[in-house]
Amino acid sequence: MDELSVTSKGQVTIPKAVRQRLGIRAGSRVRFALVGDRAELQVVHAHTAVQSSGAGMLKHKRSAVPPDFDVASLLGKKR
Repeated sequence: MDELSVTSKGQVTIPKAVRQRLGIRAGSRVRFALVGDRAELQVVHAHTAVQSSGAGMLKHKRSAVPPDFDVASLLGKKR
């Protein structure tokens, strides 16, 4: 079990292993409950996963370029 320091504002950092196990990310909602002489953390809403890149998120009216497209073919032949 990790020991954590509490800041002057009452904040602590949830250890990475705990965040990963519970699916806690930026924007997640959590709830604390007092149970006897201890506090329990409950995940209310885990935020959706963050995309590692923005590829494919935007839609465009033009059709996609085929993977076998050769840019050099646009340049034409040299004279």
